[in-house]
Amino acid sequence: MERIDHLEHLDKHLVDELAQVARETIREELREQTRKQRRTAALYAASGALALYAGAALALAVGLALGIGLPDWAAALITAAILGVLAYVLRGAARPHPRPAHPGGADAAQPPPVVPPAGAATGLGAPYPPMPPTPPDEAPRPGGVDPEAPHHRA
Repeated sequence: MERIDHLEHLDKHLVDELAQVARETIREELREQTRKQRRTAALYAASGALALYAGAALALAVGLALGIGLPDWAAALITAAILGVLAYVLRGAARPHPRPAHPGGADAAQPPPVVPPAGAATGLGAPYPPMPPTPPDEAPRPGGVDPEAPHHRA
C-alpha cells in the first residue's frame, strides 16, 4: 500500500511539473507574438501619422496654388470644401451598400418595409431587433449557373 501512495505522489508531482513547463512555454510564445505585434502596431501608427502630415502638406499646397489667382479666404474655403467632399466620399466607400431587390424597377428607390417582431409589447423595446422580410426568389442566372451551388470536379 505504501508503494501505491508513493506512486500517486510521483504522478501528482509529474503532472504539476508538466503543467508548469507547459505554462512557461506558452507564456514565452505569447511574449514573442506580442513583441512582434507591438512592433507592427508602432509601424502602422508611425505611417498613419506621416500620412496625416503628408495630407496636411498637400492641402496647404492646394490652398497656396489656389491663392495665386484667388483671394486667400476663397482659396482656403475651396480647399476645405475639397477636403470635405473627399472625406464624405471615403466615408461612403467604407460603408457597405445594400443591393436593391428589384434593380431598375419603380420600387428600387424605396427600402423594403421592416416587419416588427412578434412578441409582447413591454414598453422597453423589442426583445430582439426587427427582421426585414425575406427577399423574393431571384430569377435564374444566365447560363444556368448558381454561384452558391457546390462545385464538383470530375
